[in-house]
Amino acid sequence: MYETASATKLSTPYYQSDDNGFRLHQGDCREVLAELPAESVDLIFADPPYFLSNGGVTCQSGKMVSVHKGKWDVSQGVEENHAFNHSWLAACKRVLKPNGSIFVSGTRHVIYSVGFAMQQLGFKILNDIAWYKVTPPPNLSCRYFTHATETILWAGRDGKTKHFFAYADMKEENGGKQMQSLWSLRPPLKAEKRFGKHPTQKPLALLERIIRAASEPGALVVDPFSGSGTTGVASARLGRNYLGIEMEPEYLQLAINRYEDLHGEVAATRPKRSRRGPAKAHGYAGCHEKRR
Repeated sequence: MYETASATKLSTPYYQSDDNGFRLHQGDCREVLAELPAESVDLIFADPPYFLSNGGVTCQSGKMVSVHKGKWDVSQGVEENHAFNHSWLAACKRVLKPNGSIFVSGTRHVIYSVGFAMQQLGFKILNDIAWYKVTPPPNLSCRYFTHATETILWAGRDGKTKHFFAYADMKEENGGKQMQSLWSLRPPLKAEKRFGKHPTQKPLALLERIIRAASEPGALVVDPFSGSGTTGVASARLGRNYLGIEMEPEYLQLAINRYEDLHGEVAATRPKRSRRGPAKAHGYAGCHEKRR
């Protein structure tokens, strides 16, 4: 269980576990983060909008499908997109502990803006990790190299950060050799999507590696774009506390189902209905939320 110094100011969660160690809030991540105490979070993982929904197509399971993921993924123009990235990163920096750190995943469409915003805000960029997708979709136009990687930026709160890094654990996981910044990981397994799927869902193995590498048991992990709840499931499996923020009820319910399945609690009906439900109205304005 984790405590918040100003719990009375935090909006009612959409869902929380009995021990308060897994919480979901519905709303604009910038407004929910503003309710958290300053310097209260150990680790943040964020998978913000890539702004890829442009009417194009891609290949999934051998079929051509639309790349449109939702209004939250539609570009508002370079300047507006960057202003959004700057605003949510500023909200994240305020809540990070002095020695806390943040991982942000993105493709070429957004990651340069994220990196520049980090520099503007005074984050200390620690690594740029290349996640190699072992089975990427083919390039349908045959005019480019096949897109097979995503970049994950790892940054400390500022230049004075003495960030936590589980060096020995990562070395052991890598067969006794120093772990490099090139990670070869497959997409989510079928079992990770059995309650439903999200268009940009990340593999559990990716989040578990990040959480093990950059936090200790009992730490508070926050995901401002919670989506299907992969970060939350990984946090629960590894003994960390979790707070996720998400706009869409569909994905909030998906995250709840995945968490409750982890504890063998999924059922057609539940007696404690008070544990879930919409957050109190706080005038949340829509933002370009991307969800895993």
